Amino acid sequence: MIFPRDLSQQSWERIGASLRELTNSTAWWLADWLIFGETTYGLRRYREAIERTGLDYQTLRNYAWVARRFEHHRRRDSLSFAHHAEVTRLSPPEQDYWLRKAEQEKWSRNELRRAVRAGLAEQGHQIDIPPSSGGDEQETSQLPEPAGADKGRRKATTLTIELSDGQLDYYSKVAAAHGLPVDKWVTQVLDAADRHTA
Repeated sequence: MIFPRDLSQQSWERIGASLRELTNSTAWWLADWLIFGETTYGLRRYREAIERTGLDYQTLRNYAWVARRFEHHRRRDSLSFAHHAEVTRLSPPEQDYWLRKAEQEKWSRNELRRAVRAGLAEQGHQIDIPPSSGGDEQETSQLPEPAGADKGRRKATTLTIELSDGQLDYYSKVAAAHGLPVDKWVTQVLDAADRHTA
């Protein structure tokens, strides 16, 4: 990219913002394109995708892995793909909570990573988050592999509960006081209610 010497700082800043939006969008676009290919055309998707994009298998697989965990309506335009990638291992309510906080506080991807780690450490909950490289670039190649991740686990059903921001903040604090992530705490409360009524 070549810039004219008389380019104003304001124009230069606008170009940077546009490039950031374009870079963020392309990760989602590639992921959605790959998922469409997978569901529509079947098993040759990665071979074809590698050939068409020039990206490696792991990068493409990680893009798709993140996109599958964030339906279009849950993606936050003000945050990068990398922000979303940071919270993919959390439950959907926890993902939404941390992304909302990142949006409100205008956190970088690294600031979000630190906040999630600190929050999980307070709860005594361990999660493998790739170590920071110090930059704010997309770090999708270190995401976990979903293949075979469910082996040996019980079949689970997802229950979606809609809460206000205030309710989620309150329940997150209560769960943290019990040393649990919100989803585990809710499960314990429901189990206790079931035993109480039985």
